[in-house]
Amino acid sequence: MLGIIGGGIWYWQLPTRHKAIVKSFLFEKLGVVNPNWKVENQSETYKMISPEFYIDGIYKSMEGPKSSNYVQLSKDSTLLWLTGFHVKALDAKSLQYISNDFICHTNVDFNDVNYYSSFHLQKRIGSQYPRLTSLSHGMESFSFPEGYGVPMKGNEYLYVTTQSLNHNLPDANFWVRHEVDINYSKEKNLKPLMSRTAFIMLPFNQSDPYKSPLDPGTNQCIPVETKNHTYDDGKGNKLSGHWVIPVGKNTYRSSVNNQLQIQDSLRLHAAAIHVHPFSTRISLFDKTTNKAIFSSKIVNHKDKIGLTSIEPFSSVEGIWLYKNHEYEIVLDVNNTTQTEQDMMGSMFLFFYDKELDDLLQKK
Repeated sequence: MLGIIGGGIWYWQLPTRHKAIVKSFLFEKLGVVNPNWKVENQSETYKMISPEFYIDGIYKSMEGPKSSNYVQLSKDSTLLWLTGFHVKALDAKSLQYISNDFICHTNVDFNDVNYYSSFHLQKRIGSQYPRLTSLSHGMESFSFPEGYGVPMKGNEYLYVTTQSLNHNLPDANFWVRHEVDINYSKEKNLKPLMSRTAFIMLPFNQSDPYKSPLDPGTNQCIPVETKNHTYDDGKGNKLSGHWVIPVGKNTYRSSVNNQLQIQDSLRLHAAAIHVHPFSTRISLFDKTTNKAIFSSKIVNHKDKIGLTSIEPFSSVEGIWLYKNHEYEIVLDVNNTTQTEQDMMGSMFLFFYDKELDDLLQKK
């Protein structure tokens, strides 16, 4: 009895996302849900249906039940090209499509040691977090421009994690699944893309992180928490990639030169965007020319919390970025509620990979 009481007290003190992890673990162990994914691999589309996610209340971004699965597109080392990613929400029983408001994000990670070693690019190992891309609420689908793709050996693994969301139904009591599709091609003449992740990081008061900044001109933020999405600027100062926005309109900006890692020049061809509700526009901005490389308009739901759409960026011709220019991400938000909300602003940027293209042409 004491154990049950103690466990109950411990559970109710957990943050929402940790409660979701505990419930998912118990449902699996008790046999309430089948933890296995349903997988099909036909016609150059790898299709997966996740286990059931129990929606029993409000789950904001990065709080809902989630599940992960390893993906192997083929059993041999044939060179394949990733060309598109898609995720849809399903009713758990009928498997009919329902609102994508129950999709938080779907992350696609890769093993950078195996991936770069297979192309003899070991110098790239550990250069950045090995996340290829992410789909998220408002941008549940995107494809690369015609003629481009991300190459990989078919028998290497991708690691896919998809997480549920619920901003608007506090009395929810139902189950959902996610259908995740990965498009790939066996063509021989595509141009290779490489991914670079860039995101807004804002300074905060390390001694009192949840106190409102005294000077708005310092660009300081209030982090949602200090354990996750907290970074070091190399000078001992802490930065947050997940922060709180007040009521009303605001603009946030952050340098991304270190994240882009431009050695000389790079040609940008596509971008997948991740933002939270109440974002209205996000731009990759060239401070040197005082012009936006591209801007994505973000449409919010009118009658509830959520994102209707995020304008994609895709270009066959590409746009050049240069080492001697200064780049930043600029995010405009409009919190139309009466309470503070959480925010992130990220881009998965895809550049033409000339070095890898040269290596592939030699084979």
